[in-house]
Amino acid sequence: MGYNQAHVSIGTSRDTSEFSCDSLRHWWENYGKVYYPNARSILMLMDGGGSNSSRHYIFKQDLQALADEIDVEIRIAHFPPYTSKWNPIEHRLFPHITRSLQGIILTSHSLMKELIEKTTTKSGLKVTASIINKVYETGRKVAKDFKKTMRVKLDKHLGQWNYVASPIEANIEVV
Repeated sequence: MGYNQAHVSIGTSRDTSEFSCDSLRHWWENYGKVYYPNARSILMLMDGGGSNSSRHYIFKQDLQALADEIDVEIRIAHFPPYTSKWNPIEHRLFPHITRSLQGIILTSHSLMKELIEKTTTKSGLKVTASIINKVYETGRKVAKDFKKTMRVKLDKHLGQWNYVASPIEANIEVV
C-alpha cells in the first residue's frame, strides 16, 4: 500500500489453493523480493472463502510448501465471514479495476491483463497483472497425516483465522 501499487494474477483454469499459492509465489519472485529484499515475513490479509479459505487444510498444506520453498514466513490474517468489506483492497483496487473493465466484452486473457494494467487513480495507483496459464486440479485432498504433522501454527488469538507457515528451519514465536 505504501508504494501505491497492486498486482493481479489472472488464472486460465480454476481458483484453487494451488493457484492462490502460485499467485503469491509469482508476486514474491517478481515484486516482493525487489521491494523487500531483507524481508523474513509476509503478511497476507485475506477474505475467508474460496481457494484460500481459512477452513481448508489443503490451503494450509500448499502454503506451508510455499513457505519452505521461498524460505520466508507467511503470516495469514483472514477477515472473519461477512467482513470482507473491511479489507482495504476492496476499496483501493477493485472498484477501479471494475471501472477499467466496464462495458468491455472480454475476449481473451491478454485483453483482460491489458485493461487491468491501465487501471489508475487520481493518487497514481499503478497496477500490474500476470496471466498464470496452468491447469489446476480440483478436488485435491490434504495428505492423510497433514493435520497431525502440520507445521502451520495457529495463533493463540483467533487461530481459526490467524496463522503462520514458517520455513522448515525457522523457529517462529506465535503471537
